[in-house]
Amino acid sequence: MLPKQNRLRRSRDFSQVYRRGRKAVSAHLIVRGWAIGATPEKTVPMLRVGVVVSLKVHKRAVVRNRLKRQVRAALRTLLPRLNPGFWIVISLKPEAVECEYAEFLRELEQLFTKLEVFHGHS
Repeated sequence: MLPKQNRLRRSRDFSQVYRRGRKAVSAHLIVRGWAIGATPEKTVPMLRVGVVVSLKVHKRAVVRNRLKRQVRAALRTLLPRLNPGFWIVISLKPEAVECEYAEFLRELEQLFTKLEVFHGHS
C-alpha cells in the first residue's frame, strides 16, 4: 500500500491529470504525470499517485488486484526518488497480465525518466 498522503483518490483529481498531464507509454503501462506548481497555501504540493486497471485488462477482479499490488510495490521502491509536486496516474494495458514485478519496476523507471519525474529534473 502507498502512504495515504501519496494516493490520488478523487475522480476530479484523476480527471485533472488526464486533461493536463503529459503521457508516456511502454509495452505494459501508460503513465500520465502532471507537474503541479507551488500553491499559495503550500509551497510544494505532495506527490500523489493513482493506479488504474480496467476491465479490459482482465475480467477477474483477483487478477486486476494482483496487478495493482505489483505496480504499487514497484512504485514504493521508486517513491523516494520522485519529485514532490507531481500527480501521477499509472494505467495498465491488457498485455500487463503476463508482466512480473521486475518488468513493472524497469518500465516505471524508464517512463518516469522520460517524464522527468525523478529528482534532478525540472
